Amino acid sequence: MCYNGTMAKFELETCEDKKTWDNFVARHKEANFLQSWDFYEFHRNRGNEIVRRVVREDGRIVAAYAGVVENAKRGRHLAIAGGPIVNWTYRPLVEAVFEDIRFMGEKFNCVFVRVRPQLELSEKALKLFEQVLKTKKAPMYLSVEFAGILDLKKSEEELLAGMRQRLRRALRKAEKNGITVETSTDPADIETFYNIQLQTAKRHDFYAFSKDFLTKQFAAFAPYGEAVLYTAKWGGEILAQNFMIFYGNEASYHYGVSTELGTKLSGAPLLHLTAMRDARKKGIKRYNFWGIVDEDDTKHRFYGVSCFKRGFGVEELRYVPAHDLVIKPLAYKKTWLIETIRRRLRHV
Repeated sequence: MCYNGTMAKFELETCEDKKTWDNFVARHKEANFLQSWDFYEFHRNRGNEIVRRVVREDGRIVAAYAGVVENAKRGRHLAIAGGPIVNWTYRPLVEAVFEDIRFMGEKFNCVFVRVRPQLELSEKALKLFEQVLKTKKAPMYLSVEFAGILDLKKSEEELLAGMRQRLRRALRKAEKNGITVETSTDPADIETFYNIQLQTAKRHDFYAFSKDFLTKQFAAFAPYGEAVLYTAKWGGEILAQNFMIFYGNEASYHYGVSTELGTKLSGAPLLHLTAMRDARKKGIKRYNFWGIVDEDDTKHRFYGVSCFKRGFGVEELRYVPAHDLVIKPLAYKKTWLIETIRRRLRHV
């Protein structure tokens, strides 16, 4: 497909090569695993149709986006989390990308396309999405919109100094109590993680992922050293586990679980410090704790875990929230109503 803008001509095509894709995506500082090649291999392995598109200008790749087609009862749609990867100040390029996004949504017979970009929230960014690109703010989120980030360019001493005293005390206590950390890249070990997740979900009232979902996701990244399971133990007993993903410039705290004993002995802080050390060895510059909620949102079900994440001294980053490019307006009205009600009931 070709797009002739007012200032440039772009060629848009499906990407079939992992190296070509990751070489472009991973070098962008804002990118993370949400637009990685392996994340969409995971979706494909679960039976989903996927999209991987690149934009070339004078033969050189200048933008890319990947998405998964979701056959949801509320409306078939193309979901693009963490993308597109594009120079948002280059208006003709952005418009060309979104014209192609609409084209792919129509090709897969979608009601709408949902996009949550790696673009910091601002009035200018919202104006671009709502007035120029003609999208609507989505009634439901797509991936995390409000994240806690640590700058790993800081020394470990600086990172420790930025933590709350309670966390520094927990780290000293973990060392004194002989808590150890083990790592694994074996997808078979996700079964233990899954079982502990069921306990954690019951304690904190959230929906647990299936074993198939977690195992296939881990298996998609593990062969390349991008997914690592961190396990904190005391006397041979598991206290906590973190499912980490390392991609490009970012280490992502993807999922975390803990046992009853772990909540008493507090093994989780040591897991994070160990993962940060490993990320720094890989040359990774950013540690993403992912979702946090506003400090005054005390009734939110993730308020407690948000306090824990803020304890590390995170910088708070708000992305432009998910926006929908509507393809079938009448069918989309049903989607909007269902998701609006669902969001209010779940308080998310």
